[in-house]
Amino acid sequence: MEQGKRGLPLTIFAICFGLLAISDLQKPWGEIHDPRAGLVFFGTKLTGTADLIIAPLFGAFLAIYAIGIWRMKRYAVAMAHAYATYVFLNLILFGMKHHDPKDRGGLPYMVIYATIALGVSIGSAIMLTLRRQELT
Repeated sequence: MEQGKRGLPLTIFAICFGLLAISDLQKPWGEIHDPRAGLVFFGTKLTGTADLIIAPLFGAFLAIYAIGIWRMKRYAVAMAHAYATYVFLNLILFGMKHHDPKDRGGLPYMVIYATIALGVSIGSAIMLTLRRQELT
């Protein structure tokens, strides 16, 4: 499917999710150089074996999702809704577990991060749902 039929917003979303997949795949190895690295999973920053298992699984999920958006596949709609729900819950749980704004990078950072994370995840779910008749 060419970008013209997919449209610029979905093309951007597919690229963003592809880059996020690469990032998640690399998180366990990032811990070697930066102990702050690691996937945040339902509000908890993973380390060690948990990160080594879950981060690549999330990376694979996001890679499949990005490919689904890129190729305009019907399965991407369910993945979009699942991921948007996960992002929403992950942000709430992280905020509940880390009360000090400094632990979260400061309030301005968290507001910007949450806006982008929710905007992209929910936006892609809405766009795919609205265009589900065009998906194969």
